[in-house]
Amino acid sequence: MNTSDRPPTPPPPRAGGPRRDSLADRTGYDEGFLGPVVPLPLPARTSVETVLLPYTHFTVVFRPDRRLAASTAVCIEGEQLLDDVPREDVWEFDPRLPEEQQAGGDVYRNNSLDRGHLVRRLDPVWGPAAVAGQANTDTFYYTNAAPQSDVFNQGKQLWQGLENYLLEHATEFDRRMTVLTGPVLQDSDPPYRGVQVPLRFWKVVAFMQDGALAATAYVLDQSPDLSRDAERALAGAKAGAPPPLGPFRTYQVPVSDVAEVTELEFGPLPDVDLMPPTRAPEDRWRRLESYDDIAMQS
Repeated sequence: MNTSDRPPTPPPPRAGGPRRDSLADRTGYDEGFLGPVVPLPLPARTSVETVLLPYTHFTVVFRPDRRLAASTAVCIEGEQLLDDVPREDVWEFDPRLPEEQQAGGDVYRNNSLDRGHLVRRLDPVWGPAAVAGQANTDTFYYTNAAPQSDVFNQGKQLWQGLENYLLEHATEFDRRMTVLTGPVLQDSDPPYRGVQVPLRFWKVVAFMQDGALAATAYVLDQSPDLSRDAERALAGAKAGAPPPLGPFRTYQVPVSDVAEVTELEFGPLPDVDLMPPTRAPEDRWRRLESYDDIAMQS
């Protein structure tokens, strides 16, 4: 596999830049955090080049060819999470990669696209105050962002609160969880300002349940309804506007389906999926209207 065993040697910090942190001391995601090994999700095809970028309590598996992450993995220590770390919203390039390989501020300027956190800001923010603050800052590198619709609806609200809901079910190991997240990177994703905008995102959550490793998986879909919106989509493409993304729809899906659509490897997680395996084909992706719709028993 072309994935680097270690991040590239960082260049010196830019003079006058707001951060003077080379990130050289970051240890990243701990695959043994839960006890059983939950590996980083890496591409199944050896031809896909990625770079591993460790941060505080999380790691980004970055694809320079797409200027976006292929996957991310974060360790969450539920009993030590700090919710009073201030949000600064200052986004920066990761100094370990050339800026032209990252989807920076120009992608999000003067349009309807949000910088969507892949590793949610609060998930790695635990431990001593200094470590938690560093983790908070680390989530604001462009390598941890992907373009998302700025429309906030019920589907997006469900997506953003999944970790909080699932932490209540992770009763072993002091409510520890690992969360793997990323965009579904397709060749057909619409181009915009040098980046192909993903239309779907995925999340796989692993935790201990009744003393055994368990997992659930989810997909967030922001595909436009082109049957209704074809004229606006065409007009937007001609005008150089961002793709007309649709309202967020959140689904619980089999872990194996996430592996198939992303072409990533998820180690033991497909075999410990709590999504009932005998669901009828038309119900294989369960649309979530509330957290009560989540299947938590195999």
